[in-house]
This record gives sequence, C-alpha cells and structure tokens, in this order.
Amino acid sequence: MSLTRIYLGLGSNIEREKHLCAGLDALSGFLKDVSCSPVFESHPVGIKSGPFINLVVSALTDMPLNELDRHLKLIEADNGRYAPDRRGLPLDIDVLLYGEQVGNFDGLVLPRAEIVKNAFVLWPLSLVAPDLEHPGLGISCHQLWAEAQIDQKLWPVPFTWRGEQLTPSELIAEIKD
Repeated sequence: MSLTRIYLGLGSNIEREKHLCAGLDALSGFLKDVSCSPVFESHPVGIKSGPFINLVVSALTDMPLNELDRHLKLIEADNGRYAPDRRGLPLDIDVLLYGEQVGNFDGLVLPRAEIVKNAFVLWPLSLVAPDLEHPGLGISCHQLWAEAQIDQKLWPVPFTWRGEQLTPSELIAEIKD
C-alpha cells in the first residue's frame, strides 16, 4: 500500500507535557517517518482556559483518511478528551493536511482552515515543512507565515520528547532578545 504524507496539529492545556508526550508516543507507534516542529505556548483561542502548548507533526501513513481520523479520536479519548468531568483540553489532534486532498471528507474539511487562521498552527507548520505548498492556495508554508497577519501571541518553549529537545534553544533565545 502506498504511503501518504500527513500533517497533524497537537495541542494541550491540561498536564500539557504529559498529554503531548502520550500523543506523540501513540502516533509514533503506527505512523512512519515522524518529525516534530518546535513546541509553542499560546493563550487559548475560542475557549476560556489556561495556556496551550502546540506543535505540528509530519508523518507518513498507509491508513485511509477516515481510519486515521478514527484512530486519532481514540488517542484523544485515551488521554481524557471526552471524559465528562474534564476541565480543559487534555489532548487535541487535528488532521491539517492529508497528502494533496482538498474538500469535505465525511465532515473533515481539508486542508484544515486553522492553518491560515491560527498562528499556533501556521508557525510550527512553516518550520516543519517550509517548502510545502498549501494544496488549496498553492503558496509555501514559509511564505504563508511570512505574510500572515494573525493577531495571536505565541512563543517557543523548551520541550523534550524521548530525550530529544524539540524546540531549538536558538529559537527560544531569538524571542527573548
């Protein structure tokens, strides 16, 4: 079966490091060629809660889109996403891009609109895949970020997964200067 390049957005605002690491561990168990963007912290958008941390994952999958989406919902559920007594968002995983797919696929609209609306999606995507062309716009992610006029504050934060520092210290230092 052929492999499809996918991009996923991950975020958490409850036990953030624990849930993002659990999500990354689960994804690495069934996806191939997993690479992660730096991790960013931001104020919540659309909900009242504490700050979020977010990143974008690039990977290859042999799963059809609907099966991948179901699998992601199970990972979210395993991390308390749908618990009746939860107070925030333990783990959110969104399919941002699935190959070159454009359209509505059983309610999943691709490319995901949040790519160009939310800095916490676009900046990490532009770092993990700068030359990737947005399939609906035909513009590279790097150019989209360079031209973005999104009124959201976010900043890179240190984050380690499996002993690897995902956010380069140079990126953190740039923001502090």
